[in-house]
Amino acid sequence: MKVFLNPGHCPGVDCGAVNNDYGVTEAAIVREVGDMVADYLRKAGCEVKLLQSDNLAGESPNYPNVCASANNWPADVFVSLHCNAAASEQANGTECFVFSHWSASDSLAACIQSQIVNSLGTLDRGVKEGPRLIVLHNTTMPAVLVELAFISNDVDCQKLIDRKKDFAAAIARGVTDYIQERGE
Repeated sequence: MKVFLNPGHCPGVDCGAVNNDYGVTEAAIVREVGDMVADYLRKAGCEVKLLQSDNLAGESPNYPNVCASANNWPADVFVSLHCNAAASEQANGTECFVFSHWSASDSLAACIQSQIVNSLGTLDRGVKEGPRLIVLHNTTMPAVLVELAFISNDVDCQKLIDRKKDFAAAIARGVTDYIQERGE
């Protein structure tokens, strides 16, 4: 199984969401988690490519194109990692986005969502459709965008800081659950 991991945003170019109180950025957190997910998946026998870039589908030609890289490899599954944020500091939990429900992507997202929620005790915000999200719209394999937790919520942010390894293990287990479910 070939798994393409895309930690969202790009340090030094687009840090994504920020929690100034904790001094953390989305780009840095998801890169650390992504590196650990890659290690876990390689140990499980998967072939893994990881790309964090400010060019999702050709809009920033100075950086590698994420969607084209995944499609040209070609990956069997695509997982983009993000930290959520909201104006309300009360917003919390984990959610996954797919291009559309009732698809292989939906099954992959359900496996990842379940593993994160059950392992870390985050609020289950569910699997949602996000057909306008570039990485879901422009990839040709089952693709999921994972919002690990809310960097803007103190409790979630503390989990993002202290439990990166747990997030990574849960995501890797979700991917391997999906692989077993598909019989591959």
